[in-house]
Amino acid sequence: MGPRIFCIPASDAPVVAVIRRGPSSWVHLGRWDLATPAYEPGAWLRGTIYPQRCDLSPDGRWFAYFAMKQAADWELGATYIAISRLPWLTALAAWGIGSTWTRGIQFVEDASVRDVGEPDLGDLGQVYERFGLRMSRADSFAVERRRLWTETADTPARDPGDAWDEARGDRIVMEKPRPGSGAERLTVRGTYAAIRELHGVRTDVGYEIHRDGEASTLDGVQWADWDAEGRLLAVTEDGRLQIREGDAVAWQADEGSSEPDPAPPPEEASAW
Repeated sequence: MGPRIFCIPASDAPVVAVIRRGPSSWVHLGRWDLATPAYEPGAWLRGTIYPQRCDLSPDGRWFAYFAMKQAADWELGATYIAISRLPWLTALAAWGIGSTWTRGIQFVEDASVRDVGEPDLGDLGQVYERFGLRMSRADSFAVERRRLWTETADTPARDPGDAWDEARGDRIVMEKPRPGSGAERLTVRGTYAAIRELHGVRTDVGYEIHRDGEASTLDGVQWADWDAEGRLLAVTEDGRLQIREGDAVAWQADEGSSEPDPAPPPEEASAW
């Protein structure tokens, strides 16, 4: 089985955070520049990052993540939320959590929103000059919902008593129209697609493109989205990041073949 990869596009910049799980207990973070295009590999972590509890700032600069590192030797403990400079995991601000019962934090455009407590480590002054922060809702497909994906009309409603939106996870279908083409849309469904925790064996995660009343399955794809220009971004099951135009692959990078290399981060990783 190839690496498990989930991506988080920035809402206002041609930048994508790439979260890769594997091999074994390793996580790798990368920065996908859609404008150049180019791919910059970043930090390795021997632990777990929970993709649907992460976020990327609208300008693609900062990565907010929830992590669990059992061997953590700092004062915040094994489970924590942190903000780092993509593609690094060096904590510029961080909160100790003490458990996995959190939905993480998210960036918002309104800089007056400050719905998080003061961090246990660092200061949020630089963030609040540009963006607000709030605790994320306990939603399935939380990352997608913040990026213009919506439930299809035939998706069952959420039970008001389902606090973590888990009961209907395998029946949710999300869709997103292609920018500039309302007649074409992308859908995703699957047993584990809604939470994307990257644990265990992930099965039945499927993407389709719908056009002219026909649905085409994106075979061998584990993540996909449209970019602002309407190009299809895709990650294959063997870990290739692709920009597709029509039926052709216009650009790709091979993240799947990289091996753990937990080298010290550069100096810039410690600067807001």
